[in-house]
Amino acid sequence: MLSLVNINIGLGIEEHTNIILTEENQNQEYEGCRFEHEGKRYRSRLAKKTPKKKGYFVAFYEKDIKNVNQAFSNDNSVDFTLVNIVDGNLRGIFVFPQEVLKQQGILKTESQKGKMAIRVYPSWEKDLNATATRTQKWQVEYFKDLSL
Repeated sequence: MLSLVNINIGLGIEEHTNIILTEENQNQEYEGCRFEHEGKRYRSRLAKKTPKKKGYFVAFYEKDIKNVNQAFSNDNSVDFTLVNIVDGNLRGIFVFPQEVLKQQGILKTESQKGKMAIRVYPSWEKDLNATATRTQKWQVEYFKDLSL
């Protein structure tokens, strides 16, 4: 997994630490996985650059009991959702706490349907439209630039 390097560096995990990754098959295209480290539960995704819009796209869905796609559920969630960026020499990781994703309407709750995908805007993204700028403003607080 390309994103494993970002996870290790971004979370300060020593190379010799044994972490068991559980792949999430529904998000293989985004290198979806779960793992635990020091008592915290993590879900990780690799974001993708898209040709026509700034930022990076990442899927945030899981299957319900009927095998239908749905937004990540607050009830079945993790402590942190990681979004990895690997774009040439540009690398970084967003470490989003569950509560922040809930506040932003991204997680599914009883009162909100959540979002099955989002766009993320690392600090190096410039000249964004107004909506993207507002989104970047709250996201960058959780971003670590790991560029080479």
